Amino acid sequence: MVSGTRAAHDIELTAESLQAELARLQIQKQSLERELAAVLAHLGSVHRALSTLETLMHAPADEAVTPVSPQSGRDAEGHAAAGTDTDGQKKYGTLTGQIMEYFAAVGDVDVRARDVAAALGRDSDSGSINGVRSTLDRLVGASRIRRTGRGLYRAPGTL
Repeated sequence: MVSGTRAAHDIELTAESLQAELARLQIQKQSLERELAAVLAHLGSVHRALSTLETLMHAPADEAVTPVSPQSGRDAEGHAAAGTDTDGQKKYGTLTGQIMEYFAAVGDVDVRARDVAAALGRDSDSGSINGVRSTLDRLVGASRIRRTGRGLYRAPGTL
């Protein structure tokens, strides 16, 4: 009978150990899924940038890829041209810089990551939107913007 009690105890210890391992693996899986989503978003961004550069390399020098009015800094449909300031002058910046400029422009408003992505012309696929979300989360971590609710962001100092 002692042998049966010992076996039941060993089984119970093994089950507890496996439950702890399962919880640890689930946390690790979630972390890896987030990391994979960020890598896929970055991969999509790099792929689009490379495609654009290849198009520019093969385009004749006098052919404009995206017609933009130098006076307004806007394209034919009235959208602000990516990478231009209000005077239509070309500016070079990172996604972080573009997001911070967007928040400076919208002011005291809660916005969703999808809205930020759309405003920056990065809403063509879920990878692009996830790239914006990842950048927003990094900016929250750096206290450059604030999270005001689930999926909502706002410029700092405007709460």
